[in-house]
Amino acid sequence: MSGPKGLSRGLLALSSPLLILLALGALLLRQGPDRWQALPALLIGAGLLGHSALSRRRRRRALLAALRQPGPPA
Repeated sequence: MSGPKGLSRGLLALSSPLLILLALGALLLRQGPDRWQALPALLIGAGLLGHSALSRRRRRRALLAALRQPGPPA
């Protein structure tokens, strides 16, 4: 990661785990019905993390399939 573009990608990669940690912290600190306010952030963070993992798996599977295909003769 070099330059501002690499820094922004790094921060974006950490955004959903940090959102989950923030929501868990809010869930622990709040009491009673105020705890419900932390659930949307927790669900959104978990959804983003799950979507990222599924997308990465799909891209890797497509790349592996492309590498296994016989190429044109040289």
